[in-house]
Amino acid sequence: MSGFQPEKQLVRDYYAALSEASPEDTAEVMQRFCHPDLIWRGYHPVGLLTGPKAVATQFWHPVKTALTSLQRRTDLFFAGRNHMADDGAVWVASMGHLMGLFDAPLWGVRPNRKIGMLRYGAFHKVLDGKIIEEAMYFDLPHLMTQAGQNPFGPQTGAHLVQPGPVTHEGLLYHDAPEAEGAATLHAINAMVGDLGDWNLGLPLVEELRRTWHENMIWWGPAGIGATYTIPRYAEQHSAPFRASFANRSKSGHLCRMAEGDFGGFFGWPNFTAEFTGGFMGMPATGKRVEFRVIDFYRREGDKLAENWIFIDLLHLWAQQGVDLLDRTNRIG
Repeated sequence: MSGFQPEKQLVRDYYAALSEASPEDTAEVMQRFCHPDLIWRGYHPVGLLTGPKAVATQFWHPVKTALTSLQRRTDLFFAGRNHMADDGAVWVASMGHLMGLFDAPLWGVRPNRKIGMLRYGAFHKVLDGKIIEEAMYFDLPHLMTQAGQNPFGPQTGAHLVQPGPVTHEGLLYHDAPEAEGAATLHAINAMVGDLGDWNLGLPLVEELRRTWHENMIWWGPAGIGATYTIPRYAEQHSAPFRASFANRSKSGHLCRMAEGDFGGFFGWPNFTAEFTGGFMGMPATGKRVEFRVIDFYRREGDKLAENWIFIDLLHLWAQQGVDLLDRTNRIG
């Protein structure tokens, strides 16, 4: 099977052009690298957009205006073919932070004139030399918390500016051996299979030990936070989450792929569940809600050792009738 160099180079050139462009010039960059019918999926309040100009106007212009001297700090970069489709397209994924000086309001979030790091995860579908689909989830509550406007209550995990992989080998600009990516995809598929409908029949810690390294690190979104080791992950996120949501649907990923020791997936939504228990300080409503999620993984041996996860929590709570951006602005 051929490698992924043309697709990787296209996305690297796209990133470089976006970094150099002024807010007003981003539309031209988007039109140069993206298909006219681009489908773009983003975090609340941006959501689903169609076409390069819409993305430039509704995402890049606000971000570049708010975060001046913007630079991209990339921690993961890899490519692969989508396990969920057989169209032959190559997807390129990346993760890191968009860092700038938070000098102007962003979707109502108040600036503090200090460094702001907007955590992001992205998947790009490349076909015939153009980006035809893109999913870019950005942890807006993480930026809000940095600026002193935490939209949530106390979280169960730690709040950190989250680093890349402990191995410092996440930038796969050169193609990795195909067998390594296959092993990572196998580990991810095994974990997804175990997750199923939360009914494997084992104690939670024992379930996790089937597919996770004992010293796993779960780099969760702001509002939940990061946690370390299987027992603490079970205590600080997995158990509280499962106690709060019931009747989980099967996973509905639009893309799942891997290269080397790294892999990931995203969905729109990934799954739905009924909100039957209090979570993150919010009372249960009994309503079924959807979860938009991007996950990245690092494999060590035959198990998963690190997981960076983006959950659109603003969209989650908007489905419950809670506009956290509006509420935070009114409180502030």
